[in-house]
Amino acid sequence: MTRHRDKNRGAGHKDRNDTGGMIWLWGTHAVKAALKNPERKCRKVLISQGADPEILQHAARSKVIVENTDHTAIERALPRDSVHQGVALLASPLEEQDVASVIEAAKRPCCLVLLDQVTDPHNFGAVIRSAAAFGACAVVVQDRHSPPASGVLAKAASGALETVPIVRVVNIARALEQLGENGFLRLALADEAAKPVESLDLKRDIVLVLGSEGEGLRRLTRESCDMSIRLPTTPAMPSLNVSNAAAVALYAWAIAQRT
Repeated sequence: MTRHRDKNRGAGHKDRNDTGGMIWLWGTHAVKAALKNPERKCRKVLISQGADPEILQHAARSKVIVENTDHTAIERALPRDSVHQGVALLASPLEEQDVASVIEAAKRPCCLVLLDQVTDPHNFGAVIRSAAAFGACAVVVQDRHSPPASGVLAKAASGALETVPIVRVVNIARALEQLGENGFLRLALADEAAKPVESLDLKRDIVLVLGSEGEGLRRLTRESCDMSIRLPTTPAMPSLNVSNAAAVALYAWAIAQRT
């Protein structure tokens, strides 16, 4: 699948020392994955003593400049409190896709994850990581209410940002309408839903729709879905963090494909 470059939104996080539309990525998994991704244009690696030596190998294969430095110099290049593990990479943002291109390129059946105003980059990144782990085709978000594809998101996604496209849409309801027209079953995850996820036939194209931590799904988003479903949680703890809920639902979909 063609990967994505978001030239404007990816650069939306104003990292210190960011130049020429490039962004800083950091952390071992994020940097290694970016160096291996042919869709990334990588300019420079900063690496300190004790960092993963595989990064040097990947940088050499990609013919990327390597600067041996120390933790302090890396910290100066990055946003404050970045957990960089002794490595940072200056690279281009990735190219984005639209809903139609994802549907066209996807191996079927396809599972999409749609996030309704999930604004925390760590939760967003964790969802992307789960999407990669369980074979989802893409993560769909609203353009104005989601974090940029910055180094924070890449670190939280632990390398998965390089393999799972992020599709940014202007209107969530319209995107769901488009997916429904293309045969996707649109499933809203809600704690109070009567129908459990395990009761459904998931061997088909689906969209898992999850809302923000505090307010959940907006009314119009829920009304744009075919049905609401719940996870098999206990009354003692009926709700999950959005990234955990996404992981459980994605697991249910992945298992269904193997039965």
